[in-house]
Amino acid sequence: MKSARFTRSWPWVAALAAAALVLPIVVADPFVLDIFIRVLLFAFIGVAWNLMGGYAKQLSLGHAAYFGLGAYTSTILLIRFGISPWIGILAGGVVAMAASLPIGALCFRLRGPYFALAMLSASAVMQNLTIIFSSYTGGQDGLNGLFPILDSTLAYYYLTLGILLASAALLKFIADSPWGLILRAIRGDEATCQAAGINVTFYKIVSLMISAAIAGLGGALYAHYQLQVGPDLFTVVLSINIIIMVYVGGMGSIYGPICGALLLNVLTETLRGLSEYRLWVYTVVLMVTLFFLPQGAIAPLWRRIRVAFR
Repeated sequence: MKSARFTRSWPWVAALAAAALVLPIVVADPFVLDIFIRVLLFAFIGVAWNLMGGYAKQLSLGHAAYFGLGAYTSTILLIRFGISPWIGILAGGVVAMAASLPIGALCFRLRGPYFALAMLSASAVMQNLTIIFSSYTGGQDGLNGLFPILDSTLAYYYLTLGILLASAALLKFIADSPWGLILRAIRGDEATCQAAGINVTFYKIVSLMISAAIAGLGGALYAHYQLQVGPDLFTVVLSINIIIMVYVGGMGSIYGPICGALLLNVLTETLRGLSEYRLWVYTVVLMVTLFFLPQGAIAPLWRRIRVAFR
């Protein structure tokens, strides 16, 4: 069954991968290329969040903590200690994964909205720590002085695309494995899984660690593209944007968060003149999706197109 699904879907995957590879060649405008790089960067955290929110149905409002932690880790290692940014990028993912272990051990004791609020509190704690340890983090002003790790924007695009595809492939592997089956079972009925002898907390914590590592890696890449970091990386606005990306793109889908990141970043540039009212537009988009398209807008549409062509 799995082999048959792969045989039917590989032409679509190959076509999308080819389109992503030739996009910088076709689109020569640096501004447009910058938008697509940001799409790839934010797709990292969308893919990471989807492992917890889409497959295990654990609504986390604090994934911005791991994104920001990865960004700060890589930046501090470079500016304060002179460590290579390539090592710092990997360290960003490792530190975010390590931080998720105690956070998950505490927060997974809670259920429903209490878990979501606890994760949001973890993000707020991280933001306050950047103010307290201002000698390392730069306080409210953040840290500047980073330098580009690659010679061109085109090279950065391909680096980000490659790592994102690797992260999406890892998520696909997990989703199709017995581990993914257990996560979907937890999403369906956690109490029944516990009664069946499944160590639910273990599966959720390890999944959170994988999710945090991907988010931290994306945050480190984001820092070296923006060439600065600040406490705003931990704000609730970023966490809300992440959730909207996944909900609009399609929860429990590999490509849903990527498509959601594309749609929202294009929408952001289109509505840039509205400044703070952009969040209102995001809220309306999320409400419409939740009420009328609970399975998401992009992923279900893509499935219908595939069925039509099949």
